[in-house]
This record gives sequence, C-alpha cells and structure tokens, in this order.
Amino acid sequence: MEIIKSLQNTAFDTLYIAFNEAFKDYETQWTKEELQAMLHRRGFVPELSFGAFEKGKLIAFTLNGVGFYKNARTAYDTGTGTIKEYRGKGLATKIFAHSLPYLKEANIETYLLEVLQHNTKAISIYKNMGFKTERAFNYFVQKVGNIKVADRQWDPIYFIRSVDLSEYKIMKSFFDFTPSWQNSFDAINRKAEDFKILGAFNDNELVGHCILEPKSGDLTQIAVSKLHRRKGIASLLFKEILNYNQHHSIKIINTQTDCHSITAFLASNNIGITGNQFEMIKEIHLPVNNTV
Repeated sequence: MEIIKSLQNTAFDTLYIAFNEAFKDYETQWTKEELQAMLHRRGFVPELSFGAFEKGKLIAFTLNGVGFYKNARTAYDTGTGTIKEYRGKGLATKIFAHSLPYLKEANIETYLLEVLQHNTKAISIYKNMGFKTERAFNYFVQKVGNIKVADRQWDPIYFIRSVDLSEYKIMKSFFDFTPSWQNSFDAINRKAEDFKILGAFNDNELVGHCILEPKSGDLTQIAVSKLHRRKGIASLLFKEILNYNQHHSIKIINTQTDCHSITAFLASNNIGITGNQFEMIKEIHLPVNNTV
C-alpha cells in the first residue's frame, strides 16, 4: 500500500533515482547536475511537491515549481513520473488530488503544466481533472554538427555584445508570444549566472536579444524588434550564441505553434520540429475567508 506525502524531507539522491527510473525510456537522460539546474530554474518547491512511497521507496512523484503566471500565483508541474512497474494504478491522479489542499493553503490560484501532444492518455486524464488547453507548442532539438547557420548578410551598423537582465523590459517588447514557464525572465533570473545573454545594437539602441543556457544547450529566447527585422539580426545573434554552447545539441523548447516566423527561422538553420506539446491550466479556487 503506497503512502503519499510531501517531498520536503526527501533527499535529492532519492528524487534523482526515481526521476531517472521514471523517465528511462525517454530520449533525454539527466545527470544530477542537470536535474538540479532544471529544478532550480523552474522554481521547485519540495514542501509543495508530493510523492507516492511503497516500503520507503519513491515510486511516483509530482515536482512542483511555484511562481507567477498571468499575474496569478501558480504551481507549475516541473515533472510528473511513475516508475514503470507501478504504472496503471492512477498514482499521478492520486498525488494531484492529495496535493490540492496544500496548494490552496499556500494561496496557489492556478496550476500549469505541459504535456506531449501524442500522450493522449495523459491529456485525457488532465481534462478529467479539470485542465483546459491554453496553448500549443513546438519543440526543436538538433545536434550541433547538423546545424547549418543561414548565410545572411547584415548591415554593419548592427553589432553584438553581452547584456544582462536589466534590459528585460525592452526585450519583452520584441516578443511575438509570451515565453513558457521555463523560458520566462523569472525562470532565467533564478540562476542568471547559468545563462549567456547577447544583445544586438544599433548605436546604443537594443534591437534584439538571444539567451542560451550553455551547459544544457537550451536556447530560451531569441527575438528582434519588429522595426529591425529582415536585416539578418537573428542570424547574427544565433551565429554568435553558438560560440558559447557547451552541449552536443541545441534545444528550443515551447515556441508557440502559430508563430510561423520562429519555425521558418529555425528551419533555415536546419533545425526542424522535433515534437509538440500542449500547455494546460487549471484554476484552483482559494479557500473563502469568512473572517469579518
């Protein structure tokens, strides 16, 4: 009989073993350092994360991050998994149901997650739990050796230099869509030292930017001011940021599917769509305060 409880007092090594066991059939595997970095970036809160234990072994889990989404205090599913031999028992649903009172007590207003579009079973479960599809995403993974940087000419009035997140308000004005949870400025700022940020300038005016996590090869943002597009700036930024990559691949996770410009740009660099996800959300009603 499993016991469901908070992961507040669970050692990281226990989480790591269960995580890799639950996702061992995935293409991507994580080192301890990579998992720690991912959890930190996504705002992992152990006391608001929960797992199912059998005879002291962690057999299923939901790792929750906490932050803000659309100005609402939000829990984000950083990773839900069940070890293979324990699947089919509804453990993920049980863990989520167990977590709801604790999330409400922590004043969580919404719950956000992403799910692979081909995982129809999980999508059906989430819909039955009250989740609604918010957006559709593409994701891209390409080995560095297969990337062919587009041969674009750019005006020499533009130049590239390192910047930091103090320019984020200007950067936000370049977006065609709001970045997903893991690519947001909040996520990047949780461990800004792990990222390389390049800006494109016309004189002293910032007109584009690109953000990479070199150790993971995760390209979190690339955007150019609408007034300066079709001038080769994105290609220049991409070419320069590749010099800082330390991973064997480049990953671009969660671009909005209706943003055809980013899909076309990546295709021009021989980076095609690898798969698709849905972003799903559920409102969590806060307890009514009857205090007069």
